Amino acid sequence: MLAGLYVVTLAAVVPKGAGGHGRDGSWSSEEARRFWGPTRMTSSTDPQDPENADADPDAKSEAQKITGSARHFAGVPTVGVIFYVGEDMKNHHCTASVVHSPKGNLIVTAGHCSFGDAAAFVPDYQQGASQQPYGVWAVDRTFTDPRRDDYGDGSDLDFAFATLKPDSRGRQIERVTGANRLVRTPGYTNRVTVIGYPDVDDDPADQAIRCTAMTERLDGHKQLRMRCDGFYSGTSGSPWLIHFNEKSKTGDLVGVLGGLNGGGPDGDDSARVSYSPVDDDEIFKLYLDAINDREPKR
Repeated sequence: MLAGLYVVTLAAVVPKGAGGHGRDGSWSSEEARRFWGPTRMTSSTDPQDPENADADPDAKSEAQKITGSARHFAGVPTVGVIFYVGEDMKNHHCTASVVHSPKGNLIVTAGHCSFGDAAAFVPDYQQGASQQPYGVWAVDRTFTDPRRDDYGDGSDLDFAFATLKPDSRGRQIERVTGANRLVRTPGYTNRVTVIGYPDVDDDPADQAIRCTAMTERLDGHKQLRMRCDGFYSGTSGSPWLIHFNEKSKTGDLVGVLGGLNGGGPDGDDSARVSYSPVDDDEIFKLYLDAINDREPKR
């Protein structure tokens, strides 16, 4: 499936120091806001296939009603899009979400969403907005388990954290958006709310989607499996939340869309069936690495 690495237009000149891995302290959230302005964000989410560009959103919505798939909605403050420039000098995106941490500067996503240059997180991303409702936040440093792989036991480790720079007012992101709570996955059967941002080649609305579904175990892996149509490329890293509170728009995070084959099967079921590694000791070890700003070693 590899549902996350959405590739689009050639990137413009990347700002000096915009490494997105804590390699250069000059990449700030203010610089990220200027670099990822409305024009560049739009170019990063414009359909590249003329046939897809002419797709009918109403037809898409009708298909969703028929299949019982994820639905579009206005989004939530804690979930958004990661924009970054890959080694191919093209723009990419994945989904990520804010999780509670002592410093209030932490997001979680899929491990296969390896960030490139000019990495920035846009919570509650709104397509075409002249100003994003919760700002644009520069990625400071990323943390992945070195044993992670797309297949085998390494796919059970397909999660990642990233720390963010404060905004121009010195605020950490959690103060602005709130946060979900990282918890241990209580079992393989859960009622989860999953929120993500599909790419526009598959979903022309370019809007957040959500689905509430029951999970089961993915045979042979420490991973959850759910069936809900609409989780196309771009949704890797989408949070899987239990106890989702409609008032606070937060919940307890028990997984992120990822895992075996990047988060789902190939073929006709690639957007209908999704996977997530369970939250066990391994993700909490990585969480401790992230909040202590240390290199993961296993």
